[in-house]
Amino acid sequence: MNGALVLAATVRENVADYVNAVFTVYLILIFGYIVMSIMFSAGIRPPYSRWSNALFDFLRQVVEPYLNIFRRFMPNLGPFDLSPMVATFVLIIVWRIVVGLIRG
Repeated sequence: MNGALVLAATVRENVADYVNAVFTVYLILIFGYIVMSIMFSAGIRPPYSRWSNALFDFLRQVVEPYLNIFRRFMPNLGPFDLSPMVATFVLIIVWRIVVGLIRG
């Protein structure tokens, strides 16, 4: 019986580590999207660069669906988009709650 509890605790910890890694990667993708969108809007990018366009397209396809949830509820502030900041805060809060619940 004791061995089964140790195995269950180990599996639970491994699942929590995996979920933690998924949240970490998605947070890094959001930050990368923010940095690249600021660089592209400021005109800082190599001209006709296929890799930078491909990377930005990938980040846009991965991050935009999550950010659009918050853009629906955020007021329009002209050129300022606060949805990435709010989305990041919500993601961090959910991240801590989910990983904490899994770890027990």
